[in-house]
Amino acid sequence: MTLLASPIGRYQPGASLVHRLDARVKVICLMVLVILMVTVTTPTGLALAATGILALIAASHVAPKIIWASVRPIVPFVAFVAVFNLFMARGGTTLAQLGLLTLTTEGIWIASLYAVRLLMAVALGALLLLTTTPTALTDAFESLLSPLGHLGLPAHEISMVLSLALRFVPVLADEAQSIMDAQAARGASFEEGGLANRVRAIGAVLVPMFAGAIRHADNLSRALDARCYEGGAGRTHYHEQRIRPRDIAFAAACALWSACLIALSALGI
Repeated sequence: MTLLASPIGRYQPGASLVHRLDARVKVICLMVLVILMVTVTTPTGLALAATGILALIAASHVAPKIIWASVRPIVPFVAFVAVFNLFMARGGTTLAQLGLLTLTTEGIWIASLYAVRLLMAVALGALLLLTTTPTALTDAFESLLSPLGHLGLPAHEISMVLSLALRFVPVLADEAQSIMDAQAARGASFEEGGLANRVRAIGAVLVPMFAGAIRHADNLSRALDARCYEGGAGRTHYHEQRIRPRDIAFAAACALWSACLIALSALGI
C-alpha cells in the first residue's frame, strides 16, 4: 500500500531552461508569483495563471505526475477548505439549504477559487524544489539575505537552515512511507475503521517519524562538527552565480505575467 509519493520535493536532474536559470531569479520570481496567486479573483485571471503554470511545467520537462506527487499531500486540506467555503460563503443565488448550511452560487465560486489558487501556489513551490538543487538554493538564499548581514543577521546560517529543511522533505517522506509500509505489514490500516482507529494508526507513524527526524538532526550536527564546518563571511563557492540573458528574459516574462494578473484583478475581468 503506497500512500505517499517518494519524489515529494526531490530535485529532478535535467537540462531544461527552468533547470538552467539562476536560482536567485527563480526564487524571487516564483515567490512573487505565489504571492500574486492571492490577488487572482476572476475566471480570466485563473485561466491566465493556470496557463502560465502549465507553460512553466512544460518548459521544465518535469513529468506532470511528479508535480502531482508533490501537490497531492495537501489535497485533503484543500478539500476541507473548499467544503468550508462552500457552505459558509454567502451571496448569489441560493441553490439548497440544510439547516444552518446554505449552498449558494457565490459559495461554489469562492470554494473553487480558493482551492485552485492554493493548488497553483503549491505547484509553483514544488516546481522550484524539483528544478533547483539544495546547494543552489542555499547559495541563492545566502545571496538574497546577504544585505541584511550589515544589520547583524547571520545570512549564511539562516540560508543553511532553510536549505536543510527543504532537503529533508523527501528524506522524511521516504521514511514516513517506510514506517507506513512496516505498520501495514503488521496489520495496521490507515483507510479502514472508525475515526479513533485511524487516529491511533497515524499516531503509530508520527512517533517514529519524530524520533527519526531528531536522529537525522543529531547525525547531521555530528557530521558538521567532524568536518570542522564553519559558515559565515569568507566562504567561497564552487559554482559562482551569474545573471545571464536567459535569466533577464525569464524575469521580464514573469513581470509581464504578474502585471497582467494584477490588471485583470483590478479591472474585475
